[in-house]
Formats: sequence, C-alpha cells, structure tokens
Amino acid sequence: MTSLTSAQPPVPVAAFAATRRACYTGYVTQAIVNNLAPLLFIVFQTRYDVPLEMLGRLVLLNFGVQLLTDVVAVRFVDRVGYRRPLVLAHVLSVVGLVLLAVAPAVSPSAYAGLTAAVVVYAVGGGLLEVLVSPVVDALPSPAEGKAAQMSLLHSFYCWGQVSVVAGSTLLLALVGDAAWHVLPLVWALVPLANLVAFVRVPMPATVPDEHRTSLRALFGAPAFVTAMLLMLCAGAAELTMAQWSSLFAEDGLGVSKVWGDLAGPCLFAVLMGIGRIAYGLWGERVPLAPALVGCGLLATACYLVAVLSPVPALSLAGCAVCGLAVSLLWPGTFSLAAARFPLGGAAMFGVLAVFGDAGGAAGPWLAGAVADASAGGSGLLGTVADALPAGDSSGLRVGLLVATVFPVLLVTAAAWYAVAVRRAGHAALPAAEPVP
Repeated sequence: MTSLTSAQPPVPVAAFAATRRACYTGYVTQAIVNNLAPLLFIVFQTRYDVPLEMLGRLVLLNFGVQLLTDVVAVRFVDRVGYRRPLVLAHVLSVVGLVLLAVAPAVSPSAYAGLTAAVVVYAVGGGLLEVLVSPVVDALPSPAEGKAAQMSLLHSFYCWGQVSVVAGSTLLLALVGDAAWHVLPLVWALVPLANLVAFVRVPMPATVPDEHRTSLRALFGAPAFVTAMLLMLCAGAAELTMAQWSSLFAEDGLGVSKVWGDLAGPCLFAVLMGIGRIAYGLWGERVPLAPALVGCGLLATACYLVAVLSPVPALSLAGCAVCGLAVSLLWPGTFSLAAARFPLGGAAMFGVLAVFGDAGGAAGPWLAGAVADASAGGSGLLGTVADALPAGDSSGLRVGLLVATVFPVLLVTAAAWYAVAVRRAGHAALPAAEPVP
C-alpha cells in the first residue's frame, strides 16, 4: 500500500514548519499521559488505598501497553502513512485523560477505572512514540543537523513534563485533593487542540518498501543490537527517577508535596530539557557515543546520591540533576541509529521505541516492587534498607538503589560502541543493507 503522503504533490519546505510545531506538541501530549498519573499517586494511595506495588503496576501497564502498540505499529506505519495514526493517537490521549477523571468514580472499583484509563491513553502514547520522531527525521533539513534537531524535538517532552508537574502541583494545591479529577480534564485540552493541527499540516512521505532497510537486516547488525540495549537502559534510567521522585520526596525524604514536586520531578524535567536544548544548539561538536557514556556515568552518580545521602536536600538534588544526566540518552540513541541506518524508516524507530518503553515499564515497576518488599523490614532487602539513611518509610531508597543497574548497563553498552567505532571505524559495526 502506498503512503497517504507519497501521492501528494511536492510541499514547499517552509510549509513543514507547522508540521514541526505539531510534532513538538505531540511530545508535550506524550509527557502529559506519562507524567500526570504519577503526580496523583499520593492521592490514589490515600483516597483509594492503593499500595505502592499496584501504583507501580499502573506505570508498568502504561509502558507495557505502549510497548505492544509500538510492536503493532511497526508493521503498518510505513505502509499507511503518518497522518491517520497521529490523529488516532491524539483521539485516544483525549479519551484516556477524560477516563482518568471520571472512570474511578463510575467503575466497580477505583483501581479498575484507573486501569481502563491508562490502557486507552497508553495506546495513544505508544503511537506518538513510534510516529513523531520519524516524522521530524523525514522533514527537509541538512543531514549534519539531524541529531541536534532530534534532541531539540525531545526537549519538548521535558517542557511538557515541567508544565504538567508545575501546573498540576499548583492547581492541585489550589482546588484540593478532593477535586483532583479537574486536572486530567484540563490537560486533555492539549491533545484535543493538536488533533486539529495534525488533520491539517502537511506530512512527509514514508520510506517505500523497496528502499527500506529490513528489520531482519537491522537485527543482524551489532550496531542496532547495541542501540536496542541502549534504549532499554535509557527508558529505565529516565522513567524510574521521573515516575517515583515525587513520592520519594514525600514519603522517603519527608518533603511537602508542593516543594517535593517542584524540587524533584519538576526540576528533573527542567534540567532534562536544558540538556536536550544544549545538545540541539551545540551537539554537532560532540560525538554521540562518548557523550552517552558521560551521561550514563552522571546518571549512576545521581541515583547513588539520591539513595545514599542522609541530607534530604542533597537527595533531592540527586533526583533533579538526574534529569540533566538522562537528557541525551533517549534522543541520542535514536540519532545514533538514524545516522547508522538512514533507510530504517518508521519501523526502525518503532523497534527502538519498543525497547525504550520496555525499560520505561520495567524500571519503575521494579523499583516499586522492591520498595514494597523492603518496607517489611525482613530478609536481604530489609537488611539493605536498614543500612541506608533512616526516615524512609516507603522503601523507595532500596528500590532506586536496585534501579541503578540500568545506567550502569548503559555505560557499558555505550562504551563498547564508542571503543569499537574508534578502533575499527564502520567496519566494526556493519550497517544493514537495504532490501534489494
């Protein structure tokens, strides 16, 4: 089947500026669906008596459904074009956010309502993850600036996260916990407006089947296998801290919700956005693979500071600076793969998104499950909890300590890639060939 966009007459380059802006807002939408519910975890825990492991299960469900969506989307996006799936992604995001507001009150159980809402908007989030990056990568622009543009695009996820955290925290403080359902309804206006934009903006053509690098060839290339591992670790390192820092600040560090959210996840997102914009402006001067090694090392240090410091302010600083540390991991891996396999198409981005979402699902869930297990105070995890700074009733210090394995693995994979490229050039990492 031919792409919807491939049969249309040529579009002036300037006309794609509106497409780029819609893609920026698409990542803001994804930030909303990924970060709004975790900000309400303390509300769900107190009002509906939902334990930490079940809250972590919501995060796992969100990214698990996004992962399955990525797998399905890989099969058809290059064939049907970008527009219809992007419109559908925004419709599902709107519906899911509305359900988040109303379903807990009308479902047999509040948790069942939360689950239904998460499933619906997670499908929308998964489609956005697969579609937005390849659209921007396909827009007319110099090849040497692709990595910087990808980093700039992903910075809008950060600014969306900042807006969600700061706006939701302040609005919740204004209306009170009893009116928490107002927040999803307000944020649903963003994907609703962007839905209209994607109906109208021009779309680039997808890569035709006869020119696209096959998935079999990609999976046979060591460079792409490394990229998949990098995405898995990047998703886990970023999302574990982003999803749990709010509750960690409150229950683990004894900080008030407003200040905990602003100094934890909000500053995390600000620094992540600054890091991505900085690379977008000056990244052409910095080799990607060594930069990923440095970011992974900094992320490891931030996790350890957050977990091991007995001073709450220093732990919060570790949570926040982790945003800067992980800023390049996700878009940097995308750019590494796109430069290596320029004919990978949306399918390649979809496969990488699968592994990123797998990390984003497994990391937060693992941290929550370990936190629940260690909070009981028995066994090996209880012993570890006793050895860490006191005052953490949630067990999240132990959960985040275990999650430190992800940035450590990322450093190892990125260092291998950098050394292989430096020693033997492209011959060490053979690129996949296009399908003849």
